[in-house]
Amino acid sequence: MDLTLTDEQKLIGEAANSFIADQYSFEARRAIVASDAGFSREIWADFASLGWLGLAIREEFGGSGADAVTLGILMEALGRGLVVEPYLATAVVAAKLIDGLGSKDQRKALLEVIAEGKSIIAFAHVEDANVPLPRDIETMACSDGDQWRISGQKCLVFSAPWADTLLVTARASDDPHDRSSIRVFVVSASASGIRTSPYLLLDGSRAANIAFDNAPATLLGRNENAAGEIDAVSDLAIAALCFEAIGCMQALLDDTIAYTKTRIQFGKPIAANQVLRHRMASMAVQLEEARASALRAALMATDAPERRARAASGAKLKVGRAGRFISEQAVQLHGAMGVTDELNVGAYFKRLMAIETMFGSPDMHLRNHARAWQGAKRTR
Repeated sequence: MDLTLTDEQKLIGEAANSFIADQYSFEARRAIVASDAGFSREIWADFASLGWLGLAIREEFGGSGADAVTLGILMEALGRGLVVEPYLATAVVAAKLIDGLGSKDQRKALLEVIAEGKSIIAFAHVEDANVPLPRDIETMACSDGDQWRISGQKCLVFSAPWADTLLVTARASDDPHDRSSIRVFVVSASASGIRTSPYLLLDGSRAANIAFDNAPATLLGRNENAAGEIDAVSDLAIAALCFEAIGCMQALLDDTIAYTKTRIQFGKPIAANQVLRHRMASMAVQLEEARASALRAALMATDAPERRARAASGAKLKVGRAGRFISEQAVQLHGAMGVTDELNVGAYFKRLMAIETMFGSPDMHLRNHARAWQGAKRTR
């Protein structure tokens, strides 16, 4: 799939790639991951000054209102740099949920501080690690006058150890299968009744399990279609995540080609071996197919819900399988060195394996895509 980029999109891509090359080397990232904080406040401030934290935010709230393709261009560069800062969680997922559900006062208060890099917000939605896109919510919300109280458990809350604010899904009825009762609430991460259990993930990023025990919360806007908005934001996040995976895969392919040109065996570079050249050609084909799928998901991010969801599931399926193939080939072609900490190959492999499971596995999205396709055929 071909696409002509605007001058603004080209500038964002060039600036992001230049920043990653200059400020986010593999050694610098390793130090950030190993630090007590686990991410860099200075890098986060740089993201704000470059305008990246406001890309998904409308101009009236301090952002630039960029589309999904522009977000994808930035996410690809962040994937190439293996950036651990909570860009997807805060600047995409949280920002879009607030914009879609919040009142005007809430949007102004919450979105401007995101764009300025003054607030990190995490989305607490998953309740079972095996169900990354839950339809049924067990966490309960009870009205307490003008205030709400939340009780329940959330797991795999990405970037939660760094967050000062949480967006929490809970149901306002006794029926866990009633999607119309799902609401999104704003909760201070330091509020009473919250117990956070942070942990380090395989790829170096951080998440937490969070228990809410009658924790005070504020309803985000009127929440008349919270479930539908969550679905829309999840599909956009999948498209953005797929572009991040593209950045990882491109870096693996480039590094593998460069390595095979310099690794001498039997008096010549191993790149001269035709079988290995065929492997790298297959890696390149898989990458371009995955890129086209990610681009399609981004272009359809504002389409009708059924078409948007089908494109997102198709992209997640293709990108997940391509990421596994390319990372496995890269490790094999680097030999035993491919899994050592000294090379970035293993770090890209781990990130791609994490991306494969985020927002649903390839197998789950294969089933979703098949059901959506069958439903589309029946309505023709």
